[in-house]
Amino acid sequence: MTGTQGTARIVTRRTVVAAAGATGLAAALVACGGSDAPAESGAGSDSESGSAAGKSTTPDDSAGGGAGPADALAKTSEIPEGGGMVFADQGVVVTQPTAGEFKAFSSKCTHAGCAVKDISDGIIHCPCHGSQFSAADGSVKAGPATQPLPATPIKVTGDSITLA
Repeated sequence: MTGTQGTARIVTRRTVVAAAGATGLAAALVACGGSDAPAESGAGSDSESGSAAGKSTTPDDSAGGGAGPADALAKTSEIPEGGGMVFADQGVVVTQPTAGEFKAFSSKCTHAGCAVKDISDGIIHCPCHGSQFSAADGSVKAGPATQPLPATPIKVTGDSITLA
């Protein structure tokens, strides 16, 4: 040393474990995090033309705009039949299993807590480990999840869907 005395740092086991846990949590959040991009792939946008039946979509900035309530998640016309939309900020996935029937569930997979990503052909998919859930009732269609997605109450008023 050059004449000054350094400060000794004591690293405890608790500090190391906490740092490792925080790093693991950050990695899990990045891996399970959502995206503002549409969940489906392919060229062009067919979600407005009605040809998106059975596919998932993600909300855009216009969801809930217009004549509907300001706190609306979406308009009924934005939820494709046989598919649905994931609302990451609200932690909910809204589906339309059959024409005019709307359901909502927690978007948190019951296996490891990852956010479900997309809905197609009546199935809600979790990207982390491949769990699949029914868009009609949230039941497990394929594991490793063993518990269904919990139902979330919603209210359909006119063409607006809101959390109840």
